[in-house]
Amino acid sequence: MGKEKYFYNKQTLQYEKHVEPLSKRLFRYFGLFSAVIVTSILFSSVFFRFFPSPHEQALNRELAQMEYKYSVLSDKLALMDKALNNIHERDVSIHRVVFGVEPMDENVWNGGIGGSDHFMDVLDYNNTGQLIKQSEQKIRKLARQIALESKSLDTIQRLAIEKEDRLASIPSIKPVREDKIKRSIKNLSGFGRRRHPIHKVMRMHAGIDFPAKTGTPIQSTGDGVVVKVINKRSGYGKHVVIDHGYGYKTLYGHMSEIDVKKGQKVTKGQIIGKVGNTGTSTGEHLHYEVRFKGKPVNPIDFILDGLTPMEYQQLVNASAQTNQSFD
Repeated sequence: MGKEKYFYNKQTLQYEKHVEPLSKRLFRYFGLFSAVIVTSILFSSVFFRFFPSPHEQALNRELAQMEYKYSVLSDKLALMDKALNNIHERDVSIHRVVFGVEPMDENVWNGGIGGSDHFMDVLDYNNTGQLIKQSEQKIRKLARQIALESKSLDTIQRLAIEKEDRLASIPSIKPVREDKIKRSIKNLSGFGRRRHPIHKVMRMHAGIDFPAKTGTPIQSTGDGVVVKVINKRSGYGKHVVIDHGYGYKTLYGHMSEIDVKKGQKVTKGQIIGKVGNTGTSTGEHLHYEVRFKGKPVNPIDFILDGLTPMEYQQLVNASAQTNQSFD
């Protein structure tokens, strides 16, 4: 029981018992209750900050794991980006060095993905929104560059097939095997002004004469299509013209036999006939020409098979000598 309070009433000249108004008592009790509540909240906040609940401890551990995983993922994305850029640099080199064409525009390769609406739903996350946005941007950029590189590789594959076809088609071997040539290859009658064997005047010799026995096999010097099969008494006599594409044609003259037909497809090294002495010729041999866009070019520049650089230079020197042709 609380202590009773008395006060001296000057009007009655007596001590009377003090009675506290109900409103004041209620206010005092409410203040005390509020103080208790606030103190409890502050105490709970301090307590759980330094002594988290098991659930909070589990969430903190999960958050720490997520931060670690995100760090690892970011490192992997950086490695993937580095590897992809290395592939792109090699792609550029292949386009320029191997195929001689301009590679992908760097502005296209480094171009942005455009638009920010993709990330609006994550930017509301104050703590993780920017991290998620950065990761999404890296992934979208990598996906875009992978798609670009895939298209570029398709182009390289197409160019490689075209180059392979071109290499197979352009004349690049001797029309007569070297071991079948009648005389030393150093004694070839080459391209340029030569003394005509019959008229005894200097005339342009548009090919190379390969001396060989009649019946020696003649081979196509590249893939192509036979466009002419001619049999006449003068000039090149029995001769064949093959169109190799890419502006190149080859002529094989003074043949004794022709083993192909007009319109027939031939491959490099395929036998198309035999050496002879037909037409205007002074001896058994093969007259061989290479024409580029209709104009004769030196066939020696297209004889690359089985020769070392030194042997090739010797062949060039031999074919350049001013001697008498066979036709």
